[in-house]
Amino acid sequence: MAKVNVYVTLKPALLDAQGKVVQGALENLGFDKVQSVRMGKFIEIEVDGNGNLENDVEEMCKKLLANPNTENYRFEIVK
Repeated sequence: MAKVNVYVTLKPALLDAQGKVVQGALENLGFDKVQSVRMGKFIEIEVDGNGNLENDVEEMCKKLLANPNTENYRFEIVK
């Protein structure tokens, strides 16, 4: 059994409205040193580690977990 952590974020060229809202809220709370906030998704997957796990996770990201037109992703396999 392996654990895979997948991180999905908007591509840098896209406006991150949710990140802007959080940045504004942090500033309102007095955290005026925050320069920017980008929001994303964290997905934790437990999977049978047999086979070609890296290729399988790559396919999962491309087909379901991330929108390759608007999002970047990376993953780490934690054994």
